[in-house]
Amino acid sequence: MKTYRLGSSPMIHSPGVIAWAINGAKFKRDRANMVKIITKGWGVPPDVAEALLLGKVPYTIEDEVVVFSVEGS
Repeated sequence: MKTYRLGSSPMIHSPGVIAWAINGAKFKRDRANMVKIITKGWGVPPDVAEALLLGKVPYTIEDEVVVFSVEGS
C-alpha cells in the first residue's frame, strides 16, 4: 500500500483544489483535465489521481494536507 500526501503551499490550498477537482471530475468531458491537474501538480500517477477524484479511495485532511492510500501503487 502506498500513501500519498498532497501538500499545500502559500499559493495553493490542496484540500480546496482537490474538492474542486472532485467536483469537476463528475463531468466526463472535464475528467481528463482534472486528472492532469493532480498528476502535474503533485506527481501522482494518472490511475491513482482518477481513483481519488472518482471517490474510489477515501482521503483525509491533516492540517492543509490531503492524505490517502492506495493498494499496489
